[in-house]
Order: sequence, then C-alpha cells, then structure tokens
Amino acid sequence: MENKLYDSELKVMEILWRQGEVKAKNIAQELNQQIGWGKTTTYTVIKKCIDKGAIVRREPGFICHALISKEEAQKYETDELIEKLYDGQPDRLVAAVIGDKKLDKAGVQRLKELIKDL
Repeated sequence: MENKLYDSELKVMEILWRQGEVKAKNIAQELNQQIGWGKTTTYTVIKKCIDKGAIVRREPGFICHALISKEEAQKYETDELIEKLYDGQPDRLVAAVIGDKKLDKAGVQRLKELIKDL
C-alpha cells in the first residue's frame, strides 16, 4: 500500500473486510446507521479509496471489493507509527506497549514465541 488510509476510509474498509464484496449503497446505509453519514459522504470516501487503489469498483450495481487486506493496512500503519514516533526502532514501540501494561502469562508466552520466530 502506497497511501495512508485515514479514519474515514478505514470505516469503509472495515465493512469490506468484514463482509467481502458489498454494494456501495449498502455501505452507505450501514455507515448512516453507525455514524450518521449521508450517501454523498460515503460515496466520496469510497472514491478516495478507489483512487488510492484500496478498493475496486465493479459494475453493475457499484459493487466494492477491497484490494488490500486488513493485515496490509495494519502493517502500513504500524510501520508509519514506528518511523514517526520511535525513530524507526520497533523495540521502542514494544517497550512502550509492555511498559504500560501488565501482561499475563499467556501474553508473555505469545511475545516470547513472536521473538523466537523472528
């Protein structure tokens, strides 16, 4: 992924990641119920996602399909966060996260396994 997805775009993407292919009108209906967006707002955000290559539009029926996975978006956001706030050093991010939280034994074990796999 080359372009950052903003919070509004992530709201659209969350629907697609959860449901797969979805008509734009159904996305608009769901976001209207969730956060009060009008149809025009939703369609504008969908167009931005299409322009960024995150969504493809299929006809007939203005059907939207995600071109990037949730994992790809998460990796992009995490990498950007590490660069911006932790000088590109992922260990600083991990230290910040675990420094503020008490991990249970299962959490510690998962971290050990992740580190071992690296």
